[in-house]
Amino acid sequence: MEPFNIFTSYISWDSGGKVRPVLVYALDDDSVKIYPITTQYENKSESVKLRYFKINDWSQAGLDKQSYIDTGTRMKQSLSIFANLKRIGTLTEFDKTRLLEFLSVNKN
Repeated sequence: MEPFNIFTSYISWDSGGKVRPVLVYALDDDSVKIYPITTQYENKSESVKLRYFKINDWSQAGLDKQSYIDTGTRMKQSLSIFANLKRIGTLTEFDKTRLLEFLSVNKN
């Protein structure tokens, strides 16, 4: 498991949760830091859209349709749980470079 890999994981929130793709952005001894990935963009507020990074090479990354990384929602999951999750792909070099630029300019 490495940064920029995409996995499917159960993500929970106050009123429920669902299985969705997530991007690994960092690892430490016992946890994995992730950003959720979503296809929902058009109906979001402008302030939310500013935090969404568009994955240009979504198909090559293993995703089914145009997707966005929600860089405003940083999450952490146990490394032991993550070890059993399905890896579906990785960002292309092009999108990795773009994401790092996006994060350096849009510090949340």
